[in-house]
Amino acid sequence: MRAYAEWPAPVALRHAVACLWSAVAEEDADALVLPDACSDLIWEQGKGAYVAGPDTGPNPARVRAGTTMFGVRFRASAGGPVLGLPLSELRDQRVDLADVLPAVARRLPATLDPQVAEISVLDLAGRLVADSEPDKVVAHAAHMLNDPRIRTEDVAAELALSTRQFRRRCHDTAGYGPKTLQRILKFRRFVARIDAWSENLDLAAIAADVGYADQAHLTRECARLAGLTPTALMKVRGAG
Repeated sequence: MRAYAEWPAPVALRHAVACLWSAVAEEDADALVLPDACSDLIWEQGKGAYVAGPDTGPNPARVRAGTTMFGVRFRASAGGPVLGLPLSELRDQRVDLADVLPAVARRLPATLDPQVAEISVLDLAGRLVADSEPDKVVAHAAHMLNDPRIRTEDVAAELALSTRQFRRRCHDTAGYGPKTLQRILKFRRFVARIDAWSENLDLAAIAADVGYADQAHLTRECARLAGLTPTALMKVRGAG
């Protein structure tokens, strides 16, 4: 069994931090991390601190019994600025924090008591956020790209950016280009819908509601981004 929990960041951090989270594995378990247009600062007992870059596909992991982790999930508009590098350099990677921010990593050793680690992770994330500035242009773009009908070229024009400038800002800040960001935001809406499942889940209706052309389009995107069919993903997430 793997206990996972999320909770809101302090109000002062919410412009840059999507949520805080913890995971405690009571036994060996398989985890499937899905693309969510975010990046994470993670402390893991026995391993130390590392950064999970923005994913463009499923990231399966084996979690060992007794593992405790704490994480800070940065919004698409904040990952690059907070970590101080173009976030595209960390795309689809898990990188030791010592290779990115060595001074911060020294304050999050693998041997920390978990209760101390939880406090330290939040404190250090707060300092990183205070010393940086989320890209307001990318924040606004991400909001606009939640509309599946909008074209990325139109978003760039709205923001008074050339297509090339818009793509570079997204790569630096969110880790990938605007078209990929829009795809992942759409997929995240689908995942949120199945996570809120109650009964009689209608995949065709959900596909239309979140912006897919049809159920077949949803199935193709789910295979690319989760490595599973929608029905299989529902079962993995306890919705089927």
